Amino acid sequence: MTALARYLVPGLLVEDHSIDVPLDWRGLEPALLALGSTMRRGAAPAPIPGAPESIKLFYRVVCDPARADEDLPLMVFLQGGPGGESPRPCSADDPAWLSEAVKRYRVILPDQRGCGRSSRVSGRGAAALGKRAEAAGADPARAQADLLKRLLAPSIVRDLEYLRLTRFEGRRWTTLGQSYGGFLTLAYLSLFPEGVCASLVCGGIPHVPGDAAEVYARTFPRMADKTRRYYERYPQDVERVAALADLLGERPVPLPDGSPLTVERLQLLGSDFGMKPSFERMHWLMDHAFEALDGGLGARSGGHAPALSEGFLMDVLARTTTRANPLYWTLQELIYADGDCAPIRWAAASQKARMPEFDASARPLLFTGEACFPWMFEQCPELAPFARAMDLLMEDTRFDRVYDPVRLAANEVPLTAAVYFDDMYVDSGLQLDTLSRVGSARAWVTNEFEHDGLRAGPRVLAHLLEEAGSLGRLPLR
Repeated sequence: MTALARYLVPGLLVEDHSIDVPLDWRGLEPALLALGSTMRRGAAPAPIPGAPESIKLFYRVVCDPARADEDLPLMVFLQGGPGGESPRPCSADDPAWLSEAVKRYRVILPDQRGCGRSSRVSGRGAAALGKRAEAAGADPARAQADLLKRLLAPSIVRDLEYLRLTRFEGRRWTTLGQSYGGFLTLAYLSLFPEGVCASLVCGGIPHVPGDAAEVYARTFPRMADKTRRYYERYPQDVERVAALADLLGERPVPLPDGSPLTVERLQLLGSDFGMKPSFERMHWLMDHAFEALDGGLGARSGGHAPALSEGFLMDVLARTTTRANPLYWTLQELIYADGDCAPIRWAAASQKARMPEFDASARPLLFTGEACFPWMFEQCPELAPFARAMDLLMEDTRFDRVYDPVRLAANEVPLTAAVYFDDMYVDSGLQLDTLSRVGSARAWVTNEFEHDGLRAGPRVLAHLLEEAGSLGRLPLR
């Protein structure tokens, strides 16, 4: 296994690697492809006009330099998202959980397909694909939509299994899934449980069967509760946020990239309300929203609204743009599509429309959480190239199968999951319902942490490893 690069960061030995994987796994089996067989089961799927047949899967391998020559067990990290690249470690303590992992494991950090250095899909790339498809006489939006379908859990898991078989001698590994990584965990256990010796999940057990409408029916009330708790902690911000919303309701203000700051985009700032210290981050953001030298609201002078500070506008852009990971919003609702299913039809937007307290004109203004909306694909430059494809995907009813309830019920791979009781993004009740129907599953329910508990320090992973190890659920090597 030849590394693209091999180097040290403080406390870690790092190796960079890349392999080729099929863009379209339908009809292919990782085990057979690992043996060199490219025969597909059944009819070969039609190629996506303008898209390549294979893509790059990039991954890093990290370990304690002092143990580099040891035969360590393997842990593969399943990143949250969707659309999130694996962590770029700055040291053994950054990300914080890594210090605990490298005490006993060689850790694999893959960039999921379409992210990071794994044949990254961007708005620019999607637009280029559309032009190639159009030149070939195909519908560019359909080609883009079909490409996006190839970036979901069934394909990601097949990439990982192929990686395990070809680059790690078929050795079983422990999976550590954060958030969406828990969705990938259950997909892995549905498809290739023989490749996994143990699974750990933090805040990411999906409801099986999945239903986007059910998810948002539960999460929007929590978004409202989080906003109310923010205002209770910082009551002075009620007036400040209302003044901002009133100003933007009269006329949107351009952000530094030229896209409009509307009330709806302002509401997106609640996306991290499920992670600490989000209320403080929001409070200090609002602290310098206005241009007035004292940071106060200021008074209307000559009928003119108070100006917004350039620093505030830059911070809002940084916190609401997805230029670094455009698949985050693009795939956000598609992760709930499983096989033949009803159209998703913008589940979050539909739920918001049923709750007048979230209207842009309502006061106090409520913030939304991890929810995407159609207007984002009109107003955000990095998402606009995906707009027509999203219209098609929101009406599609056929996706790859993700979970196998029968196989999950008979699962024998030890699964230990941290369920954050107050999780804003992944409903704890739905998580526990799913876990009750997965064999060999054990839940650790806690309200000590929120959704980012794994990233907050080594304690969450240490607890999961201790609990799994005490039950004989971890490999010795």
